[in-house]
Amino acid sequence: MTAQGPRRPPPAPPPLTTRLTTERLVLRPPRTEDVAALRVVLRRNAAHLRPWSAAPAHGEDPSSLTSVSRAVLRYRKEWKQGQAFVLFLSLRGSEREIIGRVALGGVQHGALLSAHLGYWIDAAHVGRGLMTEAVHEVTTFAFDSLGLHRVQAAVMPRNRASQRVLEKVGYRREGVALRYLCIAGVWEDHVLFAVTGEEWPSLAGARVSINR
Repeated sequence: MTAQGPRRPPPAPPPLTTRLTTERLVLRPPRTEDVAALRVVLRRNAAHLRPWSAAPAHGEDPSSLTSVSRAVLRYRKEWKQGQAFVLFLSLRGSEREIIGRVALGGVQHGALLSAHLGYWIDAAHVGRGLMTEAVHEVTTFAFDSLGLHRVQAAVMPRNRASQRVLEKVGYRREGVALRYLCIAGVWEDHVLFAVTGEEWPSLAGARVSINR
């Protein structure tokens, strides 16, 4: 689990057949046949996700067939190019239904060797510890399979549930970035969290059984 030095070339991206499993979840890259299921979960959670999401372009529907199809194709392209790694969440035994997403975006190599973590989950599954389980697994994936050195996340101060996920997994709070991202049309402050490859082995071992 040791982090790679910045002079080493980046590893080849894992295949699009990658499959991560936890006690209750399956996490995998998007497939073209996921478009219909993704539209369902996005439409069902439009109001739930709106306060935490960047506003779409004027007249754009993020859950439309065109928008979702383009997004899935972009996710697959970025995965193959090693630029970003989006994983859809499903409950074990119900893999046709998507209940959330975890993404490692903005992947940087060289001296930075990092990624930005983002995530959301269906409102019907909030409060069950599922996202904590997913973030723990994806953080391990970032260090072990992608060879990253640092994973960081930014959360609005009022989003205590999302902050709690990061705290339970073991991310450090590093400070507050003022007017960091434009969310729902407003420049919002964000609390910054991070974890590095040196820290993760002991954190991961201590959190094999995550409290729900």
